[in-house]
Formats: sequence, C-alpha cells, structure tokens
Amino acid sequence: MEKNIINLAIETSCDETSCAVLKNGREVLSNIISSQIEIHRKFGGVVPEVASRKHIENINIIIEKAIKEANISFKDLDIVSVTQGPGLVGALLVGISSAKSIAYGLGIPLIGVNHIKGHICANYIEHKDLKPPFTCLVVSGGHTYLVQAHSYTDYELIGRTRDDAAGEAFDKVARSLGLSYPGGPVIDKLSKEGNKEAIDFPRPFLGDNSYDFSFSGLKTAVLNYLNHMEQKKGEIVVEDVAASFQQAVIEVLVEKSIRLAKEKNSKTIVLAGGVAANSGLRNLFKSRGKEEGINIRYPSPILCTDNAAMIGSCGYFNYIDGQESDLGMTVEPNLELNYK
Repeated sequence: MEKNIINLAIETSCDETSCAVLKNGREVLSNIISSQIEIHRKFGGVVPEVASRKHIENINIIIEKAIKEANISFKDLDIVSVTQGPGLVGALLVGISSAKSIAYGLGIPLIGVNHIKGHICANYIEHKDLKPPFTCLVVSGGHTYLVQAHSYTDYELIGRTRDDAAGEAFDKVARSLGLSYPGGPVIDKLSKEGNKEAIDFPRPFLGDNSYDFSFSGLKTAVLNYLNHMEQKKGEIVVEDVAASFQQAVIEVLVEKSIRLAKEKNSKTIVLAGGVAANSGLRNLFKSRGKEEGINIRYPSPILCTDNAAMIGSCGYFNYIDGQESDLGMTVEPNLELNYK
C-alpha cells in the first residue's frame, strides 16, 4: 500500500492490559503493557473476575499513554485492531468495547485479531526480513500449537496439545515444587543450576508419527516422583527436578518442530508465545537448527508475552488482506487457529 497505515492496537485477553501504536505492521511507535502478575501471584494463577476489573481500571490510561508516547493524536489513526479471542470472556470484552468505541467515534475500520496469530506476528516486528512460508511453534500458558504459515494471514494448524499446554505444565510443576507463579521463568532459572539428566522423565508422543503433544502425563510423572521421594524420605533436589522436567518438555517441542519443518521443506522455524522466552528451549532449537540447516527465529522476551504490538502487526496484515470486522463483532473466548 502506498499510504502509511497507523494502527492503534489493544490487547486484554488475560492479565495484561496493553495498547500499542504501529506503522505499517512492523514499526512500533509505542507499546504500553500493564501487567497484573503481582496481583494474581498470591492466588497461584489468574483470577478472571479480578483480571476484568483491573482491565476496566487501566484501559483508558494505557490507551492515552500509547497515543502520547507515539507522538500522534487520535485523528492520525487509520485503523483499530483488537484481540477478539481466544481468552477470558470478561477481559476480552473490555478491550473490544474500547476498540469499538474508538473505531465508531473516528469512523475508521475495526480489525478483530486472533490472539495466537498475534503471537506469531510478533516475529514480523522483531525480524523485518521475515516472510512466509515458515514453520511455527506457538507455546504459551494456554496453547501449544505446531503451525505452517502459508502467508501473512493463512495458517494451517498441524499439531496441538491434547491436554495441558506447555506453559500450563510449567506452572503446575512449579506449584508442586513450592515455587512462585508464573512457573516458567522460575523453572528456567533453576534448571541452569541443576542436572538435566538426573531424573529420566518421559518424553510424551516423541516417538509417534503425529505432531500432537501431551504434557499431562509428564506433569503426573513429576508429582509421582516427588511423592515417592517424600515417602522414602529421600532428598529432593529442586534444581535437578526443574532441569530434568524442562529438558523433557523442550526435547519434544524441538524434535517435533524440526521434523515438521523438514517435511514441509521449511528453511525457517519461528517461535512464538510466552514459553518462547525459555532459554533452554531457545538454546536447544539453535543447536538442532544448526545441525539441520534450519534458521531459528524468535521475538525479544517483551514480545513473547501478551502485548498489543503483536496484535497491531496481525491487524495490519488482516487489513491489507481485506479482513475487516463490523461493530457487531463478538467476543470469541474459544477462537481456534484454523487454516483460512
């Protein structure tokens, strides 16, 4: 498109209230994120009602900050992008209601965005030269997907978790070890001090021909190990448990991703989602990618977490593809990632 597209993006799918301003889908003019982690930490997880109320308190403030930091005014906006789903119903409603109000008041297009596609698009911000097609692993607290990106808007879902998402398993294992929420960063840190070969935890679905995942059994194996050690009054080395558990998770994620990329003749694997910030996962991917001649791309940690910049990037590509939403757009808490 000849004209620069200035895009206001809003993300409120879970416990981050975020607003960003982007130019042409890749240039971030502002990306304001207000996290609720400290609020939900005492509960050991996100409380939906609390999250929704905090979004209501924060949304207008965050939008104003994003506009101010971008050094623009509302009249400079061309489109408004917002997370439509998946996510928490109440939380999503706050963002969508705000986006609709802005779009209606300014008379500009409203673009609904799939949150998972947004995570993938974070890589377009980080890597200006990245273009489809490529293979993508999306790993977060709520989702674990293997995806083939055919274009900027068309994604084929090839594999997914059959039970717990990878990030969810990290949180549950961390809780069983008496560690704080969220569990992923804590386990990642502890694993650097532990022996990843100390405990032989299972690698679910690693050897089968599907591209699906399963982490519930692995989580149970960790719990059984802890119970067994407690019963016989053995020493539990938390660092070794963390390292061994993390290694089991990342080996499955990496090997299935590599296998899919080779099957699809992909020269690039893209990581997305909160767990994509895991250092062990990144290091194993880089090592295996080098062996197989596959380029590994992932966003900066700030773009791995929920943020509006990634929603703005995805919204831009939806817009230039002709995908606009009307003001009757509804919240889709269970929105799936499907091939167009």
